[in-house]
Amino acid sequence: MNSLFRFLPLLLLGVGLAGSSLADPSRWQQRVNYSMNVRMDVKTNIYKGTQTLVYYNASPDTLTRVFYHLYYNAFQPGSAMDLRSLTIQDPDRRVSDRIANLKPDEIGYMKVHRLTHNKKAVKHHTEGTILEVTLEQPIPPKSSATFEMEFEGQVPLQIRRAGRDNAEGIRYSMAQWYPKMAQYDQNGWHPNPYIGREFYPIFGDFEVKLTIDSSYVVAGTGYLQNPQEIGHGYQDSSKPLRRPKSAELTWHFKSPNVPDFMWAADPDYTHETLQVPGGPLLRFFYQPGDQTSNWKNLPEATSRAFKAMNDRFGQYPYKEYSVIQGGDGGMEYPMSTLITGHRPFGSLLGVTVHEFVHSWYQCVLATNESLLAWMDEGFTSYASAIIMSEVSGPPGANVHGGSYRGYFGIVKSGLEEPLTTHADHFNTNAAYGAAAYSKGAVYLHQLGYVIGEPALQRGMKRYYNTWKFKHPNTDDFLRIMEKESGLVLDWYNEYFVQTTKTIDYAIDTVKTENGGTSIELKRLGKMIMPIDLTVEFQDGTKRLYYIPLDLMRGDKPNENPAVERVVLSDWTWTHPTYRIRLTVPASTIKKIELDASSRMADLDRSNNIYPASNGN
Repeated sequence: MNSLFRFLPLLLLGVGLAGSSLADPSRWQQRVNYSMNVRMDVKTNIYKGTQTLVYYNASPDTLTRVFYHLYYNAFQPGSAMDLRSLTIQDPDRRVSDRIANLKPDEIGYMKVHRLTHNKKAVKHHTEGTILEVTLEQPIPPKSSATFEMEFEGQVPLQIRRAGRDNAEGIRYSMAQWYPKMAQYDQNGWHPNPYIGREFYPIFGDFEVKLTIDSSYVVAGTGYLQNPQEIGHGYQDSSKPLRRPKSAELTWHFKSPNVPDFMWAADPDYTHETLQVPGGPLLRFFYQPGDQTSNWKNLPEATSRAFKAMNDRFGQYPYKEYSVIQGGDGGMEYPMSTLITGHRPFGSLLGVTVHEFVHSWYQCVLATNESLLAWMDEGFTSYASAIIMSEVSGPPGANVHGGSYRGYFGIVKSGLEEPLTTHADHFNTNAAYGAAAYSKGAVYLHQLGYVIGEPALQRGMKRYYNTWKFKHPNTDDFLRIMEKESGLVLDWYNEYFVQTTKTIDYAIDTVKTENGGTSIELKRLGKMIMPIDLTVEFQDGTKRLYYIPLDLMRGDKPNENPAVERVVLSDWTWTHPTYRIRLTVPASTIKKIELDASSRMADLDRSNNIYPASNGN
């Protein structure tokens, strides 16, 4: 019987990993199980394999087509990725014109030689990085289908993320290396051509058997099933090694409930491990050399960072995590990362922390990163800045200052685009980077200003625990924050996510009036915000005047009970000015400051302080 009930236990397993109940019972998501046998020829850099994919259609829709990603086809002259790099005004320096100049034995390709659906051959053809498959027998709702294929790939010269023989001499960085089923969700299929940006995969179980020259050490996603046959630091040292005398070894990995599978291989890898207290076993793979001392110091610092991340943002759900030298910078994958290793220690640790924090936001929550890159890159930048500060300091530093500077810079350049822009379709790489990384991080830190830092921190952990393994979107996140704060927040996304409107508030006038003081505030920017106004008196005391935004329908709690706070009437969003009347004369006031915490992304802070710094 080809029905949902046949794979209900497996679906429940996935739900069990994610929590005891669905965040939204009406939501559904697809699932895939991969079983692959692959052999890599290290002389030709060509690999051949078979793949059995069981696809679970949990949707209410009948599917008449499916799509696979064939990512390595991007690394060919004339590909969409090549043309995008040649025509965008600020190309990624790692790509530039390198694809255009690849020779036949340096290009990447992925070919599907045979494909069946439920044992019957199906029509398919390749369009760039997408395999289009027409089904003679549609996949009904709440049913499963089995696809079997034979495929072949050539590993491209390392250019972007994946490839062979990178700049540091790592032989294979095998990301996006297999025919991968495209995502289908409530918005339909997502068969986006690969131009080098983000991903939106399906959760599933992977079983991969990889045969390669026995001198190579393999690292990547998943748990090695045959360590006593492999050796290379995986095996239990108390048990005898049973490695077969062969020119090749077959590495057998299993990976439960992950959105992707990456591996890397090099004959010169050193493999070291460290157990995180209450967390995963960390594995480190690197080539010994000038940077060995930095890699030797990395495990202990990474362990402390993992523990801090678990405590602050929710528990990492897997038993292992691998930090692997490879790739072309730093890139996250399930249970692992590829990073270049010729770095000073601070950089090595910083990239490691940033990439493993992606495990929470890209690999476990797994938002549609292609459409909502800021919910991955931005949230990761925000959290990793906090974790890095806790691990390496300096204490008390403005850990998000770089994100604010990046955001302000793109605004002043005139190149900013809304956060709703699809990652592939930003006009410039600069606009994409500033939106995804900088503005995405500012979004969270500034949200702490709106709802209060304690509510934000509670909400971040609640968001992770509620939506892990479920592909949340912007509304899902905002509803969590509304529940934690008791405030209405739709306006925040409508302004800061959906538009490029900016914030600029000013202390316009301060004057004595009828024996008291009149303070007039002015909104110069188009984006609306609640206001924290701190008044410091000549006797050294301070008082906070809090002005809620009418659209919030409530007040945030006083974040600093040591300072008296006065809650004023709402600032109606249609009004450009707001007047405060104090009963004391202006002569008793030493300083007035808008947003003394500097969390509000105010473009011009020179008008936020009275008296102005020049004394006028």
